[in-house]
Amino acid sequence: MNRRFILVLDWPTRFEDEASTRVTISEMFPLLERAPGSVSFLTSDPISLIVRLNEICVPEPTAEATGQRIVNTPPAPAATRTVADRAGFILNQLPQGGLFADMDWRISPAPFALGADLSREIETLGRVLLQFNRAVNLLYRQSVAGKQPSWVAAWLDRGKPAKLIELQRSDALKNEWPRVIRPDLLITDHGLALTELDSVPGGIGLTAWLNQTYARLGEAVLGGAEGMPRGFAGIFGEAHAVHVVVSREAATYRPEMEWICHRLNSVERSFLPRDETPFPFSDGDAVYRFFELFDLANVPVADALFDAAVQKRIRLTPPPKPIFEEKMLFALLWNRNLREFWRRELGEGFLKRLFKLVPYTWVVDPTPLPPQAVIPELNLTDWQQLKALSQKERELIVKASGFSEHAWGARSVYLGSDLSHVDWGAAVDAALAGFERSPCVLQRYHKPKVVESSYYDFAGG
Repeated sequence: MNRRFILVLDWPTRFEDEASTRVTISEMFPLLERAPGSVSFLTSDPISLIVRLNEICVPEPTAEATGQRIVNTPPAPAATRTVADRAGFILNQLPQGGLFADMDWRISPAPFALGADLSREIETLGRVLLQFNRAVNLLYRQSVAGKQPSWVAAWLDRGKPAKLIELQRSDALKNEWPRVIRPDLLITDHGLALTELDSVPGGIGLTAWLNQTYARLGEAVLGGAEGMPRGFAGIFGEAHAVHVVVSREAATYRPEMEWICHRLNSVERSFLPRDETPFPFSDGDAVYRFFELFDLANVPVADALFDAAVQKRIRLTPPPKPIFEEKMLFALLWNRNLREFWRRELGEGFLKRLFKLVPYTWVVDPTPLPPQAVIPELNLTDWQQLKALSQKERELIVKASGFSEHAWGARSVYLGSDLSHVDWGAAVDAALAGFERSPCVLQRYHKPKVVESSYYDFAGG
């Protein structure tokens, strides 16, 4: 059965909208070699939307580095020749309880085909984004030290508790950045658009399962059948015990993380799913932080983990540095005052590529402008003038930058062209009023293209 999908390459952090179908795409290991062409995907009930091309920026780990012996999974039985057989095989591979809590899936008998050009573009994107994160880390530290404009750190620190600011400025964590990152990519009629960069992404276990399952059907998936398990195992160095801490806020993703922990467990190494309550750990252990920094009040174990990380007793990723959970990083990329910094730290090639991919982004800062100054690209002299734009001119999105329960899962996203004049004005007012405690960003909206895909109808055949 064929159905049209609005394809927004964005992994669903939360299934809030019952009128949407989420399509998932493999996470990439950009330094691994893999066959181009196809990517695994499932769709959830009922009908249209979101896909995310995921990316992990780590080198290919060796068996010695991971401490793992990941056994290749056997191929699917030869009987899985028909569409019905393939769909049935995929359905039967789902673990008991599924991969996302309380989620049912529609099954595609084949992976989503990317094509050679798009595959190549995605596979080479990882090292660009890794370098961007390194540059962000340096920009913040140089801003704190007075070597870059002070307003950079002031923006990024706004609304954060003193403890977190102290942690992200600590010498012990100065060269730490997230080991797993995922760009939110839209496929548009004019190419890819990169709207966000997630440092605490869901989908690690699900992507591993998708690639493993479709590879067993003989499909050439990006990353290969073992790319995700090997890559995830490789980010923890030589630690013999890896604790994967999933908070209550992220409980939707607990099943997939339990699945990949079970998949990676071996005699040599333990992967242990944990909740937010305190648990015993030892020096030399590793911890994967699957909880957002805004949620620390609900994660009692966090302080002990952060203290141990600062003391270099454990290996913790992503580090407790809220700068990496801010959408305003793309506004800093576009800020003309920082152009020479980005050119120096990224290189001309990487910088041009990011400018091509990233929609123009602004921080909604209500500080009054001088009389002759304008907001770049918009040609406005005051943010209040945003409210007077016509519906056609409002191809703009307002959303929380980060460090908020509203900053994930599209909870704070307002598309101007979809709103009435009154509702758009209210969204602008809320963004301006919240600047001191929770800054918002404004971003140009790049409309995703419509593509056709399919799933198997088990009821109708």
